Amino acid sequence: MKFFNWLISIFTPQRSNNKMLNLILFGPPGSGKGTQAEYLIKEYGILHISTGDLFRYEMGNNTELGLKAKEYMAKGELVPDEVTIGMLKNKVNANPDAKGIIFDGFPRTIPQAEALDAFLAEKDTEVSALIAMDVPEEELVKRLLGRGESSGRADDKDENIIRNRIAVYNSETAPVFEYYNSKNKSKLIPGTGSKDEIFNRLTTVINEL
Repeated sequence: MKFFNWLISIFTPQRSNNKMLNLILFGPPGSGKGTQAEYLIKEYGILHISTGDLFRYEMGNNTELGLKAKEYMAKGELVPDEVTIGMLKNKVNANPDAKGIIFDGFPRTIPQAEALDAFLAEKDTEVSALIAMDVPEEELVKRLLGRGESSGRADDKDENIIRNRIAVYNSETAPVFEYYNSKNKSKLIPGTGSKDEIFNRLTTVINEL
């Protein structure tokens, strides 16, 4: 048995230890993306960056970028990409020894993707892959309605709101998926099945990068 396992280890593609693993993880509401991100962080020991967490930290600590974001939001305006990218740069620069990064739901636009690529190039690294979890809409609706019953979240109780959130996700992520697909970096995996089954699909893709 030990010999058999040794043979498998030889012929199983392994990632280079000196290459940063930089992943963009996409998944629609109800896909379980957050859970899978946690599994991947533990598996590969990489840094997790979500724009929601960045905004909460910068704004909560009244940093220069956080104050700028507050100004735009107070006026009901979208926060410019340069502010968001600035927050992301701060997070990455604060973790110089990171083995890699999971960008959770970011970038959402092609200009953001281009800015991310330029920043990573300055660090002599790049996006390894964009991995999108594909789940049928009816399954997502079913999951979210079920979550709404247990969590009490208002946006998980209204089917029309749920379907609109899914439509917004699809319209936002499709151009970014195609952008990285043109670089042969986009991967689509089925997001149905057990958590372990989905995780195994993710790690299979990642270990072949």
